[in-house]
Amino acid sequence: MSRPLPVQFLHTPRLHLAYEHHGPESGEPVILLHGFPYDPRSYDEIVPELAARGYRVIVPYLRGYGPTRFAGPQVMRSGQQAALAQDLLDLMDGLNLPRAALAGFDWGGRAACIVAALWPERVRCLVSADGYNIQDIARSTQPLPPEAEHRYWYQYYFHTQRGVDGLSTNRRELCELLWRLWSPTWARGAALYPLSAPSFDNPDFVEVVIHSYRHRFMYAPGDPGLEAIEQALAQQPPIGVPSISLCGADDGVGPASEEDEDIGLFTGPYQRRVLPGVGHNVPQEAPLATLQALLELLEG
Repeated sequence: MSRPLPVQFLHTPRLHLAYEHHGPESGEPVILLHGFPYDPRSYDEIVPELAARGYRVIVPYLRGYGPTRFAGPQVMRSGQQAALAQDLLDLMDGLNLPRAALAGFDWGGRAACIVAALWPERVRCLVSADGYNIQDIARSTQPLPPEAEHRYWYQYYFHTQRGVDGLSTNRRELCELLWRLWSPTWARGAALYPLSAPSFDNPDFVEVVIHSYRHRFMYAPGDPGLEAIEQALAQQPPIGVPSISLCGADDGVGPASEEDEDIGLFTGPYQRRVLPGVGHNVPQEAPLATLQALLELLEG
């Protein structure tokens, strides 16, 4: 496993954005994006291989995680999908990256999917855990089958003050529970969790998480400055860049179905791969499959 490099910072309009940089600055850029509740350690077994092949690998800490901080008290502590996408664009602009390969899961996969859909000229290729991750907020209040609903208990918990207090008081214990529930067959999770847990001590973590899970159900307003992006996402824009979807068969949030429900939302070259024995944290549970997917798109 690689040792994380010293964190670097980029000052964007909304964030003092922390990221880890690997490989030569002259290399073709690859941005790896983590989700909730995870951090850049999800990519520790992938980064060295990419860097050794000459790629410039950038692994940011999302808003509310690790050393990333907001630019000031006036910036809304939003966790909405448009905010994650804007942060990714700001990162690329700030590092002068006209185009990059993107890989992500959960929140990070959502940011990558949004940029690929709305700004395809900025994306060389996409590896997305669990396919099309753009939220359909207008339909979010429609009930799901009970088997699916019970897996979202944590989201409904965060809609209440009890959930806010629970996450504030027990953030490490709660996030560790989610790791176990979402990756039930992953033997290494318990040993690796302590490497990521400090990232959840960020002072904005709770506020960002709570807003994320309320906004997606229309229970909290979004950042007014991001409304144009949200309006574009309401159209469920297709993704046309070359893409590979990696789906964990044992994902405790949403196990991979036999039928590819996202295929109509990918209009470019596209493959879906179901990974047996893999849960929600795809890059850390299946680093080889994630690396292979990236290299196929980059070098195939």
